[in-house]
Amino acid sequence: MINGITLGSTYALIALGYTLIFGVLNIVNMAHGEIFMFGAFVGLILATHFDVGIFGALAGAMVAGAGLGYLMERLALRPLRRRQVSELAPLISTIGVSIFLESLALRLFGPQAQSFPPIYSTQLFEIGGLKISAVQILILAISFGLMLVLRFWLSKTRLGKSIRATAENIETANLLGVDTQKIIVLTVMLASALGGGAGVLVGLAFNAIEPTMGITMGFKGLAVLILGGLGNITGAMVGGLLLGVAEVLSVAYGVSSYRDAVAFGLIIVLLFLRPQGLFGSQEQQGGR
Repeated sequence: MINGITLGSTYALIALGYTLIFGVLNIVNMAHGEIFMFGAFVGLILATHFDVGIFGALAGAMVAGAGLGYLMERLALRPLRRRQVSELAPLISTIGVSIFLESLALRLFGPQAQSFPPIYSTQLFEIGGLKISAVQILILAISFGLMLVLRFWLSKTRLGKSIRATAENIETANLLGVDTQKIIVLTVMLASALGGGAGVLVGLAFNAIEPTMGITMGFKGLAVLILGGLGNITGAMVGGLLLGVAEVLSVAYGVSSYRDAVAFGLIIVLLFLRPQGLFGSQEQQGGR
């Protein structure tokens, strides 16, 4: 369960990035997995070459993710919004960004898998009958800390309420004096920063990162987005934890090579029973 919750908390962070962008722009950002991957490599470079420590690497990865999010919004999404093109155009545009970022990463970092320095992984703590590593404690603390801060910020701050208002209805938010253009940019940067931070945490959890890791993790984040309910913050958090626990239990009590099949099979069954997701309403608008 500890392994599953640790893994699921990173999935939840990735899914939160999808959720924020979907809620405000009503599109699925297919480049989110590659931004996640770039964040992992930026964190690795900072930790190994500049010796900034894990928290410095995490902050650097989040800044890099936010920067990539800004460039994507400015160059790939904003021109399409101004022209009022088909709803599929932004999706195709983010797919193009995804392919470009993966190719760039292969060029810059090479195809080989790389690992974070084993700063915390050798330290083990025993709590009752459970053993938990220091790196797991670190991942859980950072993941849940970021989720709680995001939840509080969206609920209590002026900017957070502006994001929620824009997600509900962008025209009404404009009439109420919300600068929706700035809110969209802020949302994309925030979502991408979460993705970059999640890249570092996944790199710590698996002790291996590679340029193609964004594809698999991006699809898992997308699956969590659908499982929890489109645009639902709480659903993304709970759905990520459920997916992580399902994967680890399938390894513990089955065959490890089928971990993804079991996890996604459970998602398919749940969506048959509740197509709008665990926390989504019939109109898929609740809980933003």
